[in-house]
Amino acid sequence: MPELRKDPIIDRWVIISTERGKRPVFFIEEPPPPKAAMCPLCPGNEHMTPAEVYAVRPSNSSPNSPDWLLRVIPNKFPALRIEGSLNKEGVGLYDRMNGIGAHEVIIDTPVHGETLSNMSVRSIQNIFGAFKERVLDLAKDKRFRFTIVFKNHGTIAGASLDHSHSQLISLPVVPKRISEEISGSMNYYRQKDRCIFCDIIAQEQEDNVRVIYENKRFISLSPYASRFPFESWILPKNHESHFVFPSDDDGYRDAADALSMVLKKQDKVLNSPPYNFMIHTAPLGSGDMPYYHWHIEIIPRLTKMAGFEWGTGFYINPTPPEEATTYLKEADI
Repeated sequence: MPELRKDPIIDRWVIISTERGKRPVFFIEEPPPPKAAMCPLCPGNEHMTPAEVYAVRPSNSSPNSPDWLLRVIPNKFPALRIEGSLNKEGVGLYDRMNGIGAHEVIIDTPVHGETLSNMSVRSIQNIFGAFKERVLDLAKDKRFRFTIVFKNHGTIAGASLDHSHSQLISLPVVPKRISEEISGSMNYYRQKDRCIFCDIIAQEQEDNVRVIYENKRFISLSPYASRFPFESWILPKNHESHFVFPSDDDGYRDAADALSMVLKKQDKVLNSPPYNFMIHTAPLGSGDMPYYHWHIEIIPRLTKMAGFEWGTGFYINPTPPEEATTYLKEADI
């Protein structure tokens, strides 16, 4: 029988439609990526991109030369532009401001065709380090209130180039989804004097039906009210509200290990699906938040939203998260 489940953080309801239940083999498949005549993100084509703002390369290597392990460049076609002032104003009952922000591309690897799921943990750790450095640098610009880090993998997920890359966008406002999470977790904290994310981690470890993988510092789980089939979250086990302030000197090694394992398992079970991942974090400048917990959300793009979802804000998930967890846990990596 179908179930209605409520997300305990933002009070969003989800329909777990077991009668529509789908095994991994029945989901939509990603079409083959278009073949580009020349990839602007490959080594040797640095002249085809804006000048790098950050890179991981040997100490004797010149900026914007081919000898690099990772590059960060401004997006050639940015969603928001860094030049100018906000000029906030009211237009009758409406509000507007200029489209000021920053939009950057993190070129994950020099190897065309390599993906996060087959990169080394060290390479993924470098990517997390690049995220941190760019978020901290952009935080110096007082026009920006939040930076979202995300990855679109595959054509269906919105990637326009098949060379592995991630993106970040700095915004002059805090996104509604982040505000909802902060507000919901604050309400829980006021009632119970505990972080709801920490409580979720503790309960999931005790129940052990939605835990996909864990290492010393991070845990991956299928959310109780998963919006999408095989949706996975990765969270630090210790309370941390800001992504850019990890609790250990080793940086993001364990986070990279957890992300690597989840993506490998999804590739094995779902035949290398397109996906999006997003890092949700407390806004910089907000100080430590004892009620909010940074995390990574990974969404395989296996189903499509239609009129019901757009019209109601509900999601219909045809695969119970407990069943998805079983498939992922048992995947032989």
